[in-house]
Amino acid sequence: MRAALVLLFALLGAAGTPERGAIRGRVTVRQSGAVADASGVVLYVVGFNEPPPPEAAEIRQEGKRFVPEILPITAGQAVSFPNDDPVFHNVFSPSPVHKFDLGQYPKGEAKTKRFPAVGVVDVFCNIHPQMAATILVLPNRRYARARPDGSFRIDDVPPGRFTLYAYSRRAGEPVSAAVEVTAGGVADVTLALEETKNDFSHPNKFGEKYRDPEKYR
Repeated sequence: MRAALVLLFALLGAAGTPERGAIRGRVTVRQSGAVADASGVVLYVVGFNEPPPPEAAEIRQEGKRFVPEILPITAGQAVSFPNDDPVFHNVFSPSPVHKFDLGQYPKGEAKTKRFPAVGVVDVFCNIHPQMAATILVLPNRRYARARPDGSFRIDDVPPGRFTLYAYSRRAGEPVSAAVEVTAGGVADVTLALEETKNDFSHPNKFGEKYRDPEKYR
């Protein structure tokens, strides 16, 4: 009898959960008029919220660079910043949505920060001016990175009408398209993005110019 009740509740739960769909398509990236590699583009859906995954995402510090340079996460998720370089780093962000300063720490150590609010967080190193990355804090987990040819697919999207965005650190603004997802269906979307930004220079965490920047490259 108990086993039958468990099975019944499981079936009722499954019936009460609407079947999800997917979004697929292609984003064309152009630089100076020529088609470029699209692997630096993140596609994400806005229009509903989801809880963050329990595990922390990660941005590593390798070769005096942030890897990856762009990281999508869900609001409330933490990010770990391991230092793999044989030098000190000082990760910080001046972004209004989430200002922080992790201080200096050496190789082999990692510091973690949680990001509760949706928005764009630019991340820098106070020692090495060439180090720059962006964290996209999103309202849900429905995002994907474009492949080099621009193709992408976002699965497990609930039915409804939403907005799909394509974001690149090298574009002025994200581009968007309205999308309708049906239960069990696949919505096709085509987007185009122009990348014009190549200068990521910035002041240090004190709002001043870096001193002898070439010395620390």
